[in-house]
Amino acid sequence: MKTILLPLITVVLFTACSKVPITDRKQTHLMPESNLIAMSKVQYAEFLAAAKVLPASDVRAMRVAKIGEKIKIATEDFLNDRGYEKRLVGFEWEFKTVDEEIINAWCMPGGKVCVYTGLLDLADSDDELAVVMGHEIAHAIARHGNERMSQQMVLSGVGSVLAPADTTQVSIYQQVFMGVGTLGMLKYGRGHESESDKLGLVFMKLAGYDPESAITFWEKMAASGGEKPPAIFSTHPSDEKRIADIKEFLQIIEEFTD
Repeated sequence: MKTILLPLITVVLFTACSKVPITDRKQTHLMPESNLIAMSKVQYAEFLAAAKVLPASDVRAMRVAKIGEKIKIATEDFLNDRGYEKRLVGFEWEFKTVDEEIINAWCMPGGKVCVYTGLLDLADSDDELAVVMGHEIAHAIARHGNERMSQQMVLSGVGSVLAPADTTQVSIYQQVFMGVGTLGMLKYGRGHESESDKLGLVFMKLAGYDPESAITFWEKMAASGGEKPPAIFSTHPSDEKRIADIKEFLQIIEEFTD
């Protein structure tokens, strides 16, 4: 068993590490981001073929596209100015609006962003909508999808070693997709969600939106009642913890936006 585990351990130890912009957290990726973006494109095309996507002429779609474009430009400028331009390689931004009454939004690796009309009904102002869109864009910039997939690859690799021989024929990539599901709807851990809050607040502020609106948006979300949490943030800390963390970060946000 040692001889089987050694290659996996070697890959984990010697894969190049990188740092997430703004938080400087070290992260390890076991697969090229270009591979993940290519797989995302396939899933994105399949999703669009089946979803009720609003036409670009729809006023709701125009709102999403306008906010997305502003945050995209601000994000790219921020990353290019600070030496993180490699994180944008392979990005082909798109901003789509899906006509479905659920509170949800997501961004696939490579910049494919979808917002649902149910979220538009909740986000009364463009500032509030920018809170969510900045957060989702941050997931892609921070490469949380790759990190999540890498974790699953390690778990799948170890699992295949321990499993009977007839179950090891499935490739690690296939096991990863079976375990994670649709890339645009990955369930990130609380650390990833909190990190995306911070990056998203910076990106939206640089785009000209008010990050203080994140507080009012989540206070409204907390008071809205009904099923909690919504699908968009099912693994995030409680509303109270989230609002407290946002207030704390807003005290130092000028360090990244001046």
